[in-house]
Amino acid sequence: MLKDESLLEAVSTSKIAKAFRVPLGVVGFFIVAKFTPMTPDGESGDAAYVISERAVETLPPSLNFLSITGDYSEGEILTASYGYVGGHEGKSICNWYLHQVETDSGTLIPEVSGILQYRITKDTIGKFISFKCIPVRDDGTVGEPKACMGTERVRSGSPRLLSLQILGEAVEGITLSVDKKYWGGEEGESVFRWFRTSSDGTHSEIKGATTASYMLSLDDIGFFISVSCEPVRNDWARGPIVLSEQIGPIISGPPTCHSLEFVGSMVEGQRLSFVASYSGGERGNCIIEWFRVKSNGVKEKLIAEEYLGLSIEDVGRYIELIYTPVRNDGMRGSPASIKSEVIAPGDPMGVELIIPDCCEAIEIIPQKTYFGGEEGDGKYVWYRSKDRLHESTFLDLSTSDDDVLTCGNTLKYTPTLEDVGAYLALYWVPTRADRKCGKPLVSLSNNQISPAAPLVSNVRVKELSSGIYSGEGDYFGGYEGSSLFSWYRETNEGTIVLINGANSRTYEVMDPDYNCRLLFGYTPVRSDSVVGELKLSEPTDIILPELPKIEMLALAGKAVEGDVLTAVEVIPKSEIQQHVWGKYKKDVKYQWLSSLDIEDSSKSYERLSSQHSCSYKMRLEDIGRFLKCECIVTDLFGRSSEPAFAETGPILPGIPRIDKLEIEGRGFHTNLYAVRGTYSGGKEGKSKIQWLRSMVGSPDLISIPGEIGRMYEANVDDVGYRLVAIYTPIREDGFEGQPVSASTDPIAVEPDVLKEVKQKIDVGAVKFEVLCDKDRSAKKVPGVGTLERRVLEVNRKRVKVVKPGSKTSFPTTEIRGSYAPPFHVETFRNDQHRLRIVVDSENEVDLMVQTRHMRDVIVLVIRGLAQRFNSTSLNSLLKIET
Repeated sequence: MLKDESLLEAVSTSKIAKAFRVPLGVVGFFIVAKFTPMTPDGESGDAAYVISERAVETLPPSLNFLSITGDYSEGEILTASYGYVGGHEGKSICNWYLHQVETDSGTLIPEVSGILQYRITKDTIGKFISFKCIPVRDDGTVGEPKACMGTERVRSGSPRLLSLQILGEAVEGITLSVDKKYWGGEEGESVFRWFRTSSDGTHSEIKGATTASYMLSLDDIGFFISVSCEPVRNDWARGPIVLSEQIGPIISGPPTCHSLEFVGSMVEGQRLSFVASYSGGERGNCIIEWFRVKSNGVKEKLIAEEYLGLSIEDVGRYIELIYTPVRNDGMRGSPASIKSEVIAPGDPMGVELIIPDCCEAIEIIPQKTYFGGEEGDGKYVWYRSKDRLHESTFLDLSTSDDDVLTCGNTLKYTPTLEDVGAYLALYWVPTRADRKCGKPLVSLSNNQISPAAPLVSNVRVKELSSGIYSGEGDYFGGYEGSSLFSWYRETNEGTIVLINGANSRTYEVMDPDYNCRLLFGYTPVRSDSVVGELKLSEPTDIILPELPKIEMLALAGKAVEGDVLTAVEVIPKSEIQQHVWGKYKKDVKYQWLSSLDIEDSSKSYERLSSQHSCSYKMRLEDIGRFLKCECIVTDLFGRSSEPAFAETGPILPGIPRIDKLEIEGRGFHTNLYAVRGTYSGGKEGKSKIQWLRSMVGSPDLISIPGEIGRMYEANVDDVGYRLVAIYTPIREDGFEGQPVSASTDPIAVEPDVLKEVKQKIDVGAVKFEVLCDKDRSAKKVPGVGTLERRVLEVNRKRVKVVKPGSKTSFPTTEIRGSYAPPFHVETFRNDQHRLRIVVDSENEVDLMVQTRHMRDVIVLVIRGLAQRFNSTSLNSLLKIET
């Protein structure tokens, strides 16, 4: 039993009917029916309730109806309607389709997908339209689709024009066009009419203007132009006529050529003209220009007339016409041009053929005139006949004629000996380059072929055997008769002398012919006794005796570097050769050659350009190579014999030695000296050099330790001595030669040093500021932390080294001594700033100065003052008076 009715929601009003349609809002709820009994007088009893066994469920999405409304005509709007049941509707899918027939599947119209209205377009005319809907609930559940087909095919709308206007400028020569907007199905052949309106309003139709475009002509100038259009559908349905607005008045346009055409055939020999359409006011004197255009585009200007005659020069080329329209007021328009097709050649034809007078061996060039394009290789036939026949005879030579012979097949012909006395005929078939042939022509010579004047060419002398010659020549000029022959002798001075009695074709050399040349003379004589010009052959070579020969070439001498080889030729013992060598030999030439590589087994030689004597002294570069001598004998006539050769084995190296040894240098004690000499005896190895000193007037040599190079730098110890270099040549294989020495003059003091030394010795007592090396250990570097200032006092009796005093001490003499032996001064070759003064074995001091110059001055001053104790007077070197 239901206890509280307030918990219920009424979903319908009180009804008497017992049936109830379940609404969408109760889905998911239970249905409660309340029944209240009532008497006829309206008294009600207690209400009774009944509840459904389960909650209300939704139906699947579906459409309970679907329809299309509207007129099926172009431009109208169709509207689709449908009823949806099955819960809350989601995004149902709606589409419109086009059908050729009602039964096909249809074509989707994508632009109206999801829209319930569709405006019918032109492209749907004659087709069916359908609407299809697929119901979709808001939870995505899809129902069964339902479609509705239109009741009839789409019809076309009534034809009409939505707009009509004229496009284009109101200028003569301009083509006006119609711009219209048609509506009403597929347009058919709408009807156009163009009208011309004068300034006073007179309206007239333009005859023949019935298309959608119209070109303004000379007659339209000053008028207004309009157009009317009657729209016609493709099924001949017509709509109302529409008249456009007028444009104008029409003004004169620029002079213009609208069309340009050739008149005439494009064939050689034809006359070519043209037709041009003009607009742009009254026509004036228009400009006409004809051009010949080659295949590469190059133009050649021709005439400027109304017509053009086509010639052979035009064949294979194009003709271009440029037409410039000109108004009667002189205004020019844009040029118009037209280009022809390739000009074709005319039919081949021979216009003229003439044979000039003919003579033997003179080339005949017929005079001919051809017409018909580019001439090709025509057919030419030359005939020879004893009698002068008619031209028709040569046009038909199908039957054999013994009196007519073929003698040539080219345009030009040179008569031969066989043609002399006969007549010539030329048969010509004119042929175009494309091998098309024309009608044949025949031309005959007026006279018989005359013989040429007798002459001879290529007169020559041929040696048949030793001392026997034959004369030959090529005769020309009719038939040869008894020609004349002669022989001549030409001296070295160029004088040509006839040899008496020599009048046959052959000739045997005689003694007077030696050292001369022979010539053969040929005088041609024709069979009718006409005599030609004498022709001489070229002179022969000089008639000479036998060439001198070398039987053998021998080499005298040893094949050792430094020795001399001498070539000796051996003369053949024959009497002729002994005579030739004794009487005709002029000189003997020699050429020495050397193999390209050392011990070259192939023995490829190169010439030694400056070696042309019979003797050759072998050099260093010849060692290991082969030498060859070439010998050629030349006689008094300038002829040379065959070369004779003699070869050596590989050249051996000589004993090593040094020549022209000398010492180069300026002669002062500060100079650099170098030893120079010329080495020979194979390739030099490690030759020995030792530098020594030699006292003037003494044979003793003093070795200078460590000086074994080619260069030597002199020092103060060399003053007064000669420098001696002993050079021991050594070959690369270690073989030693004899030592050679060279020496200098006594070494003098450098002038600047000499001047200063003489000044100080003249004073007799000098002081020098020096530095003292307190630690002479070899491990110490001189001048680094061990040098102290000292004063070196030198006079004529003794030398003294004093340590200078200071504020706290007095000067102290560290060493003192006279010049008596063993007193001496030492220098160091490895340090030019250092010297050592040795008084005796217990007293010596090492001193340092700033420059070599100062060191040399100190050493020379001390030695100069101590010279009385020396065996050699230093004063004599310093040139000091004692």
